Amino acid sequence: MVSVTSNPKLNLTKSNKLFEAAKLHIPGGVNTSIRSIGMPLVFTRARGSKIWDADGNEYIDYHAAFGPPILGHCHPKVNARVFETLENLDLIGVGTTEQEAQLADKICEYVPSAEKVLFTASGSESTFDAIRLARAVTGRSEVIKFQGCFHGGHDYLLMNVISEPSKIGLRDPLSAGMLKESVENTHVVTFNRLDEVEQKIREREGKIAAIILEPIQHNIGCVLPKEGFLEGLRELADRYGIVLIFDEVVTGFRHSIGGYQKICGVTPDITTLGKAIANGYPIAAICGREEFMDRFNTIKGGDVFFAGTFNAHPLSTTAALATIEELENPSIYERIYSYGDRVRKEMQAICDELGLKAYATGFGSVFVTYFLEPPVESYTDLVRNDKELFVSFRQQMVEEGIFVLPMNLKRNHISASHSEEDITKTLVTARKILTAMTKDRHRT
Repeated sequence: MVSVTSNPKLNLTKSNKLFEAAKLHIPGGVNTSIRSIGMPLVFTRARGSKIWDADGNEYIDYHAAFGPPILGHCHPKVNARVFETLENLDLIGVGTTEQEAQLADKICEYVPSAEKVLFTASGSESTFDAIRLARAVTGRSEVIKFQGCFHGGHDYLLMNVISEPSKIGLRDPLSAGMLKESVENTHVVTFNRLDEVEQKIREREGKIAAIILEPIQHNIGCVLPKEGFLEGLRELADRYGIVLIFDEVVTGFRHSIGGYQKICGVTPDITTLGKAIANGYPIAAICGREEFMDRFNTIKGGDVFFAGTFNAHPLSTTAALATIEELENPSIYERIYSYGDRVRKEMQAICDELGLKAYATGFGSVFVTYFLEPPVESYTDLVRNDKELFVSFRQQMVEEGIFVLPMNLKRNHISASHSEEDITKTLVTARKILTAMTKDRHRT
């Protein structure tokens, strides 16, 4: 364990004053719990790979709001298209728009599971609708999820994310006020353990409506599926009449224009999308098999309720169209993948040189360095991560102008706006900080 005394280098005088003012009428001063990181940060500007706070401090941003701005902040082509739409159209709330029809066509063209698609305003709404749809289709009530996966803030799935070791294997709800019935109808199993999944299905045979998972566990950094795992889930779902749901809110469009399912070759019944789909504008989607999607009451005779005032907002659908058009250029994925490969390779080399137990991993444009020895195949392995070192390292990176979320197990994202210079500066800074932390460990 590395012991470090924080020595903040940032002047946050204005940010602190503004943050305190926000706390007067906003509980905690933030509108999402995970935005509270122990630093009074107030941001005023974003452009490309950079963000700036109220005090003028500049950061190379790898947090990237958990991943949406895949092209970079305030991308000029995306914003220009949005401004053009804004001149002519805002929210009508009846009928349809040309933009949403075009966006649906694009998603069905690229995402293997998408025969039809509906749009929501957030990933949480999409996963909520996916579970409700699976229950309607199967006539069953119970759901299987995986320890470490996050699927939104609703009672159906808000449990067993970053659990204390003593709660692994038990139900671990994340909030007071959750319905007991919802919690009891959700079963938690271990990622990459097909035998455990099948055992639970057999225990509850005829009662499991859905299996839902992130095909890559990005909520806890990056835990990749073992060879055959996703294929095995597909086979189990088919054998037992269960709906297989891929939550690609993170992986969709970030790793491939067709989602991770396009890469791995496994097609789920239902997919949820969000984040990188619109480069930071608020939109998400649920898509899947036509026979399932036609159960929603957006079609005459549908018996599964679906509605939302801000669903398919013209500004968000326009942003998504513009983003996808940029991502149709394969050089974008080639570049961000190459940057990801470089960071992972060089971070591992730095840690090895310093004698640190570390595992630099990730996929495509996502990277994370755990402070433990591999392998990492499920959340259970991540209990060994040196949390103090992980968070302290990231806090000091932020102080040096490299914004990586200073929170245990969280991932980092590279955008198309990051440059070789950004990557080099990041690696030089990481080496400097880790070297100092290692020397401090040796002194103690």
